[in-house]
Amino acid sequence: MSMTLVRLLELVEGLDWKPWQLYADAAYDTEPIRRGLESIGIEPDIPVNPRNGRRPRQYNVEVYKRMRPAVERFFGRIKSFRRIIIRYERPESTYKTLTTIAPIIIHLRYGILR
Repeated sequence: MSMTLVRLLELVEGLDWKPWQLYADAAYDTEPIRRGLESIGIEPDIPVNPRNGRRPRQYNVEVYKRMRPAVERFFGRIKSFRRIIIRYERPESTYKTLTTIAPIIIHLRYGILR
């Protein structure tokens, strides 16, 4: 099992509710990730990575086109929090706190899908 899949499953198991579908970038287009999500009852909605040489699968293009720019803007905005990017804070608890507070500030300033 890949570390990416293990971490993804840990994140999903840590939620109070279980999503029925997971949208991800084509970088996550691997059979282990797809099978791992399906094994816990989550439908993967991931575009096929053309470099994997597989035939295209169906995915929700409209949601992908709407959410991808929002995710890119989020990461662009989180880079303005230098303490997170450079990781000035060495204690893990402080760093986790900052990575929790930064998205809240971004949401309050900019909203989700602007």
